[in-house]
Amino acid sequence: MRLLILRTSISRRSVTPMQNPKIIGALALLPVTALVLAGCASGTDADAGTSGGGDAAITIVASTDVYADIARAVAGDGVDVQAIIEGSAQDPHSYEASARDQLAISEADIVIENGGGYDPFIDTLVEASGTGAEVLSASELSGLIPGEEGEAHSHAEEDHAHEEGEEHGDEASAEEEHDHEGHEHIEGFNEHVWYSFTAIDALAHELVHVLGDLDADRADEFHENYEALSAELTALEERAVGIAASGSVAITEPVPLYLLEAVGLENVTPEDFSEAIEEGNDVSPSSLAATLALFDGGDVALLAYNEQTSSPETEQVRAAAEAAGVPVVDFTETLPEGDDYVSWMTANLDAIEEALAA
Repeated sequence: MRLLILRTSISRRSVTPMQNPKIIGALALLPVTALVLAGCASGTDADAGTSGGGDAAITIVASTDVYADIARAVAGDGVDVQAIIEGSAQDPHSYEASARDQLAISEADIVIENGGGYDPFIDTLVEASGTGAEVLSASELSGLIPGEEGEAHSHAEEDHAHEEGEEHGDEASAEEEHDHEGHEHIEGFNEHVWYSFTAIDALAHELVHVLGDLDADRADEFHENYEALSAELTALEERAVGIAASGSVAITEPVPLYLLEAVGLENVTPEDFSEAIEEGNDVSPSSLAATLALFDGGDVALLAYNEQTSSPETEQVRAAAEAAGVPVVDFTETLPEGDDYVSWMTANLDAIEEALAA
């Protein structure tokens, strides 16, 4: 992310056309005619999650259905929103982009990625396409990256430029470069920021301004949509804090950690275990043994299990938790079928509260 908007204390990057033969070669991009045909073919890639129809004035492409849902909540009808990854069958960490994805990115006005090394295929597609789309990185906007000066936006603590009647063009002089690149993994950073309600609020708030730049006539509508979503996010945060749990939690991956920490639970899982599972590496016998031993003392309140990434080691951990009578709460990285972001997180909080009461 290259730019920091001082008015909001939230970073924003605009990607300008680039030519990178190495990246283009690595993608093995098809000829233009093949891309056009691929864009018309049937399938479940980036054209699957559309809102508002193909003739929309603004097109948003998000890396996952989580961010596509946030975009729809803010943009409302009349904006075409597409998700490259939908459902639980694909892992963003290892997703291989298609020619259809490349075409979708090249035609987007706004691209939303998680960043932080989670969905690096987005950066590759953006750089290879030479698109002039505005790229929003949820990780960089979150204020959660270690060493970041900016903090996640809280709409109750600042006046919106929209309400003050400021011109968007005045923002350019208040921007400065950032050091982080969205496609690089950042040591010590949990990139699963969609489990942080303040991070999602920061993304949604920034999206309001980008949309307003593209369609000033609908700026009021975008702003009202954001305020409605922000109120729901605040309610979720208040409920999480209100659970006021204490104690330890074990995990298979750090996916839901921001939510678990908001509830008040402390992760005690050996870091090398969860890191190996997340990266698809072998788990050392000592690390597995230390993780299994967590359930012997009766101090672990629950096991948070990423059901989209299972292995013999995670199944052993689950079996050990169940044998010890420790509740297991399943989490996912993408939206369950039929849920939107708010209903999904509400269900997660319900499951945590039920497990703690068991």
